[in-house]
Amino acid sequence: MNNASWNEFEQRVSIEELLHVAIEPLAWPMLQAQAQALAESNGNALAAIAALEERRMESADDDNPLMQEMRRMDAKLTALVEIVDRLLVPPGTLPARHLVRINARGAVLGADLPLPGDAVLLSLRFDHCRSLPLELPALREMQFDDGRTFVRFPTVNEALGDAIERLVFRHHRRKVAEARQLPG
Repeated sequence: MNNASWNEFEQRVSIEELLHVAIEPLAWPMLQAQAQALAESNGNALAAIAALEERRMESADDDNPLMQEMRRMDAKLTALVEIVDRLLVPPGTLPARHLVRINARGAVLGADLPLPGDAVLLSLRFDHCRSLPLELPALREMQFDDGRTFVRFPTVNEALGDAIERLVFRHHRRKVAEARQLPG
């Protein structure tokens, strides 16, 4: 059990969400070329997710015709991306949803996600971009009494880690904003 990895994970902001999750066994250690290809693919997936999640501040009072046209174009592009996403990955072919807590250091997987080995490829699909999974090599670190498992991401480089942290921050900020809007 590596308490240092767990402590690093716990000290960072994380998100807990129901995501489409697939887990495959992974030969470890990974080849450098395989790790680089995954890092590049993950960078592209995170950039796409960020672009699709971006929410512009809209003012209902804005009578500027240019802003109105930009909102219409944005709505059309969003619809087009959704159509393409559904064509590439029909909803029936997606892996099941599971509750996952994640940040740039690792993830806590629910008891309903058994690991096929100590080294796995964790594939996460976010709703905004289901056709581009985030595929993270992970090593089993800790098993909890309730059946959950902590895995760490040993190959996440600084750039990919920053991108994951931005994703986590956006999701966390959105959940806080939604919680503030609830009457209470």
